[in-house]
Amino acid sequence: MNLHIKQVAQKLHTTSRTIRYYEEKGLIKPEKSHNDYRIFREEQIQLLQTILSLREIGMSTNQIKNTMENGQELDHHLNHQRSILYSDLLELKDMIGALDEMIASPSGDLFEKAKFLKELKEKRQAWTDRWSFDQQAVTYNVDLKKEGYAFNVHEGYDEALERAYQLIDASVGETGVDIGIGTGNLGSRFLEKGSRIIGIDQSDEMLAICKSHYPEIDTRHGHFLRLPVMDHSADFITTSYALHHVEEQDKILALEEMNRILKPFGRLVIADLMFDDDEERARVLQAFKNQGNENAIEAIEDEYYADRSRLVSNLENLGFQVDCNKINDILHIVFAEKKG
Repeated sequence: MNLHIKQVAQKLHTTSRTIRYYEEKGLIKPEKSHNDYRIFREEQIQLLQTILSLREIGMSTNQIKNTMENGQELDHHLNHQRSILYSDLLELKDMIGALDEMIASPSGDLFEKAKFLKELKEKRQAWTDRWSFDQQAVTYNVDLKKEGYAFNVHEGYDEALERAYQLIDASVGETGVDIGIGTGNLGSRFLEKGSRIIGIDQSDEMLAICKSHYPEIDTRHGHFLRLPVMDHSADFITTSYALHHVEEQDKILALEEMNRILKPFGRLVIADLMFDDDEERARVLQAFKNQGNENAIEAIEDEYYADRSRLVSNLENLGFQVDCNKINDILHIVFAEKKG
């Protein structure tokens, strides 16, 4: 099927001017007839339809061109575009919430409310991967050492994942969100239960490996402070060995984000590195110091191991009923059920 530009514009509900613009940008290259009329073959029409669709969801012409020229997978760019749109949505929700507060209490300190809004936006946008998980992705499971070291953060790893799996008690048709899914070691377990799993990670390489191993998992680019999931859409949330990458003062924001996407009566399990409280942290660090185990001290201080008592208090304030289990000095399971 060969069409001229006006016919293509009519077929795709666009304008000849728009089509010529994409041609100028190098996105499409129609053939030319002997009298210099543009001729569009079926593959060119399909490509133009794709370009128009990508523009509708907010991708720039440069992003589209880079995708086409570099042979990059479209799914990768769509995933990032979805993350951007969710970020914009969260920002709008924050702004509306701040406006509601300002209207409800006009005599309040508007400057402080605006400052809080700015800081929240910066926190959501400033997330960075200090630990280079893209580089770790390919060999992550091979490098996952569970024994044989004087200090081993993954001691009890298999037990922690199994307990998390059992506590959630997933059912057929439920939607679960695994935050920091990595290569899929925890989230994939729920597939056999017939649950739909959304896997979220900040690392594109981790997501790619997870997707290659478990195509059924809906992998999404995101992080604790900006979850690319709609409000009240998850029946359960899991996260393992990930929350300790969130700074202590930001953990409450992470819990609020999880609360946002969790349905009433939903379940949450956190299997992670943490201490009972500040006193226990000091005791464990002192014990390692007495042993001369500087590697252990450096490893702990390089991360943000949670204060479990603070996590529990914050979850209870958000309306959760909380239960805890301790696997070893630094590995804990926090299970929380959201009240209706």
